[in-house]
Amino acid sequence: MSRVFILVLDSLGIGSSPDAERFGDSGANTLLHIAQRCAGRQADDGREGILRIPNLCALGLGHALELACGKTLPGEPARLTAAWAVAREISAGKDTPSGHWEMMGVPVEKEWGMFPAAGDGTCFPAELLQSIAERAGICGWLGDCHGSGTEIISRFGVEHMVSNKPIFYTSADSVFQVAGHEETFGLDRLYALCEVIRREIDPLRIGRVIARPFIGQAPSDFRRTNNRRDYTTPPFSPTVLDQLVEDGGTTIGIGKITDIFAHQGITKAIKAYGTEELFEATLKQACEAPSHCIVMTNFVDFDQSYGHRRDVAGYARELELFDRRLPKLLAELREDDLLLVTADHGCDPTWPGSDHTREYVPQLAWGHRIEPGSLGMRDSFADLGQTAAHWLNLRPMQHGTSFF
Repeated sequence: MSRVFILVLDSLGIGSSPDAERFGDSGANTLLHIAQRCAGRQADDGREGILRIPNLCALGLGHALELACGKTLPGEPARLTAAWAVAREISAGKDTPSGHWEMMGVPVEKEWGMFPAAGDGTCFPAELLQSIAERAGICGWLGDCHGSGTEIISRFGVEHMVSNKPIFYTSADSVFQVAGHEETFGLDRLYALCEVIRREIDPLRIGRVIARPFIGQAPSDFRRTNNRRDYTTPPFSPTVLDQLVEDGGTTIGIGKITDIFAHQGITKAIKAYGTEELFEATLKQACEAPSHCIVMTNFVDFDQSYGHRRDVAGYARELELFDRRLPKLLAELREDDLLLVTADHGCDPTWPGSDHTREYVPQLAWGHRIEPGSLGMRDSFADLGQTAAHWLNLRPMQHGTSFF
């Protein structure tokens, strides 16, 4: 029986989607703008020259970019070895759960709840914060604002360590984030607090509560650790992952996949951090995973370490690292395996602010039985999930059209 491997290059958008103007993202293009900055030698931090990702281009990434926005990547066109498509998102938001759930067949059709900034800069309802403090037994809180995670801990970290008050903040996503020092506040205490918050905000339709632990003694050496944990609302209906489990198959989530799906539809969770480690974990499953299986990996560093940080050079280097590892994975895949490479939204590192960008994403399909060529424009990320369901002989999902 077959296996499906799904690699999510978190935030690798390929051009603003038709509704991007509604999000303030008209003109955003994560991949193109990275490539243009590299070609113009503007991607500093020790990186020079054009963006070199020949293996991704052989899978059709450059062709997908051209179809999405009419622009090409610098360098010679690669010989195609895969089928490729461009997909638009139909979910109401541009957040991580929406993108992942839609690609697994469950679009988020109603908008998530949000925490917009008030006139004084605060964002969380006072009665909500008071209820959280009483139920969690905390002496107060810091932050209560919109902000970037690294800026937040630099701004409030020292006071947090002295006062033992957690740092609450949010962003343009449907999220309640909590920063806490691993040593002075405690990791278990941070997780317990987030569990309380998750229960308190369920009626507000908030997508995620995120624990953001950090270490260090001063703003100059504060850094977030790999002990992040996401407390996500479960998908609103069964995904392809749920269908496969119901059919007796195996679903393996690598990295933050398990958190994104609120542990629903996942039979085995594998923790890994950083692109290199995530790729190694995926390679191991290519050798060991059983038949009738989905292996799904989220490569989060593209988004959290480079997109949100607006680090063009870092994003480019990480893409080139991923590209160098691809041939090893292709060599390990079996005759009836299917590899799907995609993204969940954009996060253009040249764009103003630090939030996700509403973009088309690539959907690349490689396998020994796949005929290379264009699969055209796709009306939903859900086409990827429908393709996985078809490949594994599962019943069709309500949303999406299979590639094959």
